[in-house]
Amino acid sequence: MTPDELATLADLRRARDLIDREYARPLDVPTMAQRALMSPAHFSRRFRAAYGETPYSYLMTRRIERAMALLRSGVSVTDACMEVGCTSLGSFSSRFSEIVGESPTAYRSREHAAVKAMPPCVAKVQTRPARRPVPDRD
Repeated sequence: MTPDELATLADLRRARDLIDREYARPLDVPTMAQRALMSPAHFSRRFRAAYGETPYSYLMTRRIERAMALLRSGVSVTDACMEVGCTSLGSFSSRFSEIVGESPTAYRSREHAAVKAMPPCVAKVQTRPARRPVPDRD
């Protein structure tokens, strides 16, 4: 890797760290791009190339990941939605279902004894949401 490529990765990492720390805050691509010292369009392209998803998608995945932990602890769906920085319960529920594969209400009501028995560092990895591929429509 060239020094310029390493510098770009460091800039992208700063923006990703911002998302990881401030996921509950209102964040938009221009704010993230500013942290990476890039224009919003260039930042979006470079972020996707480096991390495999758009900055907004990464932000929503972090929010859903945190919401999953809150729902497992018994927090209501509405409170989890608001606590992770989402302002629309309908959009939150749709995105949650898209990423996790079940509604937030169903996820909350399901038993999570196995996750509770895991050390937190293992549970974080095992419960990390992953986007499911969209099946091809013929």
